[in-house]
Amino acid sequence: MGVTREDVLKALERVIDPELRGSVVELEMVRDIGIDGPDVTVTIALTVPGCPLRSSFQEQVDREVGALPGVERVSLAFDVMSPEEKAALTARLRGGVTERAKGLSVDARTRVVAVASGKGGVGKSSLTVNLAAALSALGQRVGVLDADVYGYSIPGMLGIDQRPVAVDDMIVPPVRGDLKVMSIGFFLEDNAPIMWRGPMLHRALEQFLSDVHWGELDWLVVDMPPGTGDVSISLGQLLPRAEVIVVTTPQRAAQEVAVRAAEMARKTNMRLLGVIENMSYLVGTGDAIFGSGGGDQLATAIGAPLLGKVPLDPALREAADAGDPVVLSRPDAEASQAIRAVAEALLAIPREPGIGITKTLPLVSA
Repeated sequence: MGVTREDVLKALERVIDPELRGSVVELEMVRDIGIDGPDVTVTIALTVPGCPLRSSFQEQVDREVGALPGVERVSLAFDVMSPEEKAALTARLRGGVTERAKGLSVDARTRVVAVASGKGGVGKSSLTVNLAAALSALGQRVGVLDADVYGYSIPGMLGIDQRPVAVDDMIVPPVRGDLKVMSIGFFLEDNAPIMWRGPMLHRALEQFLSDVHWGELDWLVVDMPPGTGDVSISLGQLLPRAEVIVVTTPQRAAQEVAVRAAEMARKTNMRLLGVIENMSYLVGTGDAIFGSGGGDQLATAIGAPLLGKVPLDPALREAADAGDPVVLSRPDAEASQAIRAVAEALLAIPREPGIGITKTLPLVSA
């Protein structure tokens, strides 16, 4: 007996849309299946023409359908969804998310962890990227939100240059491996500067949390801007159950200002998970280039545990410049091992509900 339509559909259930993270059958993207003896033709309807990840569909269909007994040749064609199909897809995707707060698309079961610091230059963004990648490698479903609007750097550190896709009124975030990623940098040309004031920053963060299809994540890791400005206040309002990790370096200047970031988290009713001391020592020598003790002192000052100490490792910088997280590209590096230990420590911390801010922030028109 030759291959049947049911056989092909069963195989296509294993073909996953790399951005929407669902089967093309479940998402009703299979437009047509043609069978002519040992030849099978599959047509998939994409959300937009010229989808940058078409090659992923091609590889998966060739692998899954081509492995069926009796199939010798597989052809894949593409079509584009109609407005009605896009609207139905949007409703189906949003229907799988448990409401967290009115208007937000972040699942209620998702732990939102803000990576904060008192000042810039402490390696907060590189730690965010690698911590997210380490959690993903440990089997967690992870998203990364670049909330450092003025100093966005996450797209470059993850090697992503594709733009988000709009499906009806929903934004589908680009992916890097299993990570879903969103940043203001995806919407700008040629490293353009951002010149926004508070209300516009609040609206941008709100849109990232309401219009982006994050899906069913275990963790959403947020790269916060340094200091205690508008975005920190907005995150506390929009996601009152968010949790915070404070990053510092060993020297007193970084440790003292990091206390302010911790106090901001407390005042916005976010839970302090702990402290990461970055650039603790130079790998290979153990030299404490930036002094010592800052992480321990900060942890004591804010009453939170020291989650780990990450060394000053050239491999981390090189991997960030190459757009490839060091925990994935160089898992044997000392920095990788330290960050992976922090990720494991986070998984061991049980989630606690928070009460959050109940007063709406006063906003004015920009």
